[in-house]
Amino acid sequence: MSLQIIALTNTSLTALMPLTADRTFAGSLGRPAGEYALDQARGGTDTVTNEARLSGFVTGNSASYISTGANTIDGAAFANASGIPIVIQNSGANVLIQNATIINLQLR
Repeated sequence: MSLQIIALTNTSLTALMPLTADRTFAGSLGRPAGEYALDQARGGTDTVTNEARLSGFVTGNSASYISTGANTIDGAAFANASGIPIVIQNSGANVLIQNATIINLQLR
C-alpha cells in the first residue's frame, strides 16, 4: 500500500512535489487510538441548548395609500438549491422582520 503525500519543496513556494510513503513509514506513526480513547477525547455533550433572542420593535410608523403585491414563491424556486434554504418574506409596509436560524449538526 502506498500513500501519496504532497510536500512543499525548500527551494520554491510554487512547486509541489508528490512523495510516497510505504508501510514502514506509516508503521512508525504508532498504533491507532482505540475506541475508548477516542470516545474520551471527543468534544461535545448530549445536552444541546439553543436560544435565539429577538427583541426588535416597530413604533410610530404610518403608511398611507400603500399597495402591496402578492407574496409567493414559484414551484421551481428551490429546483437546484443545496444546503439549507431559508426564505424570509415581507408581507407589507412597516413590517419588522426578525429571523434566527440555529443549526445543530451532529455527525455520528
